[in-house]
Amino acid sequence: MAVLQMQKISIYALKKDRKKLLEFLQRRGVVEINNLLPEDAVFKRNDVSEAMQNIEKNISLAKDAIDILDSYVPDKKPSLIALKGKKVVTEEGYASFREKYKPTVNEVKRVISLHKEIAESKAEILKHQTQIDILKPWVTFDIPLNFDGTKQTKCFIGSLPNEWNLEALYKCLAEGTPVEIDIVSSSKEQTCIFALCPIENADKVYDILREMNFSYPSISMDTAPSEQLNRINSQLSELEQTISDAEKEIKSYADHLDDFLFLQDYDTMRAEKYNVICQLLQSEHAFILTGYIPERDVKRLETDISARFDVCVETTEVSEEDDAPVLLQNNGFASPMEGVVASFSPPGKGEVDPTMVMAVFYYVLFGLMLSDAGYGFLMVAVCGFGLIKYRKTIEEGMKKTLRMYLFCGLSTAFWGIMFGSYFGDIVDVVSSKFFGTKLSIPPVWFVPVNEPMRMLTFSMLLGIIHLFAGLGMKAYQLYKQKDYKGIIFDVFFWYALLTSLVILLLSMEMVTGILGISLTIPAVVLRIAKYLALLSAAGIILTSGRESRNPFKRVLKGVYALYGVSGYLGDVLSYSRLLALGLATGVICTVINQMASMVNSVIIFTVVVIIGHLLNFGINALGAYVHACRLQYVEFFGKFYEGGGRLFHPFNENTKYYNIKEKM
Repeated sequence: MAVLQMQKISIYALKKDRKKLLEFLQRRGVVEINNLLPEDAVFKRNDVSEAMQNIEKNISLAKDAIDILDSYVPDKKPSLIALKGKKVVTEEGYASFREKYKPTVNEVKRVISLHKEIAESKAEILKHQTQIDILKPWVTFDIPLNFDGTKQTKCFIGSLPNEWNLEALYKCLAEGTPVEIDIVSSSKEQTCIFALCPIENADKVYDILREMNFSYPSISMDTAPSEQLNRINSQLSELEQTISDAEKEIKSYADHLDDFLFLQDYDTMRAEKYNVICQLLQSEHAFILTGYIPERDVKRLETDISARFDVCVETTEVSEEDDAPVLLQNNGFASPMEGVVASFSPPGKGEVDPTMVMAVFYYVLFGLMLSDAGYGFLMVAVCGFGLIKYRKTIEEGMKKTLRMYLFCGLSTAFWGIMFGSYFGDIVDVVSSKFFGTKLSIPPVWFVPVNEPMRMLTFSMLLGIIHLFAGLGMKAYQLYKQKDYKGIIFDVFFWYALLTSLVILLLSMEMVTGILGISLTIPAVVLRIAKYLALLSAAGIILTSGRESRNPFKRVLKGVYALYGVSGYLGDVLSYSRLLALGLATGVICTVINQMASMVNSVIIFTVVVIIGHLLNFGINALGAYVHACRLQYVEFFGKFYEGGGRLFHPFNENTKYYNIKEKM
């Protein structure tokens, strides 16, 4: 477990080499650029906001075009990138793409334009279909719907709600008023009518129609409905042909998908490069680049960069005032836990890397909370397959994730064997139901469901070990900081107090009775424990506030610190979740198996077992992950670790689909 030593780096180079130098640094990915130097009369920062906007626009266009192609040719887009890895592109391939950058951008825009054309055509089709629905009741009507009458007559063309007949219409409209009525179509929902009357009676007729909830057609046209329907159907055919042609043209770009993917990655790299350019101090002919680099990479980078460019590279040690980033380095067993540490906070200044010690306890606690050999072997099989099958291509982040769950699976399988749980009691159920004989695999240790207090005792013991390991990490951290007094005052006294209190508690029949254990502690040990508890408590009271010069405040701070012993009790009790989650997994497994055994069909039995155990595995694996993190963050880290560091974010290729292979 180690926090890599950082150095400050300054690169002074000619402006003509800026583009190639930045691309070189981006491919190496070992320098975090952080230009904090102030501007002066010669060196100033450039405004590249306009270029950034254009690049970000092209990235957005490329993403949209890729999604459009994926919707029309779904099997063309690469899948499982994290497992299969990114495609490797040589420097020659990279240069070749740059030559066709503009044509590719135009192709992307064309795909988006075609997709927009399809969307507009579909919207127009919906509009025409609505018009068709409106015109269908008028298909036999040979007069334009906007016809208003003649000089001597007034015409009313429209619809009435519900179904009407001529007799009812004339009864309402023709009383003392000359009017000619024709029913164009009729249904339960509406009746379409044509009414004609002398122009001098128009107002009276309209008033009657309005009382009958008369409404004009929602569309107005100067041709007969049948002619308009023919025109709309012709337009629909044209629109459908437009959509078909556009879809064919979009599909024809399927062979250009690799260019679209590379365009997205290429402009993503350009955006990051321009983000760096806006930080650089530049004169007319030169520029200055500053940042941080891991000490292990300094010599190689300096050698390679000097061989390629006319530059001056300067490195210096990081001072206490510098906000240096943090980069962790661990072996294959602990490195998967670096992400868990980073999720809390990277180590702050003067803190040690807790990853290795945390990894041991994390794997143990995760397995103890899931504790089923079947689930453990399933995790090992899936993660092992992924690591072996895609070992040459898998992305580093996914590799660490699979490795983490591989170790968690091994721990789960171990505790499952210790407790005799193999998908619960599936062996018993299958053997008794289908083979008429009861077989079982006995536990190597004990069955937690049958002996919950024993499991609780073990959980609390493991919790005490975990907490003591946290105190041990604090001692190691104080040793690295050369605070030797702190090791005695802040660690040794607490070790002595907690150990003596545990011995005194175990001497009480009430405690041993609750825990279900029988223990006899010699009187001399109890006497030593009492004196040790008193002495260590006094030591905590007298030294915890040692930074204060006021004796009264010092004692008060010491008393308050001693009160923290109650926090240790709460921390130990917190490990009872190991019992709760372990029992939950086993009990639910048993319930699923019993439910499956109630059916006589082998197929249904298998389906119930598979679905039930998959759900149980998913829920309890998530619970084990969350609670294992919680025990690290709150109980373990609470004893020595504060974090507050800043992760190392090098200037590199944050691409999604391609990696550029550099000639070495």
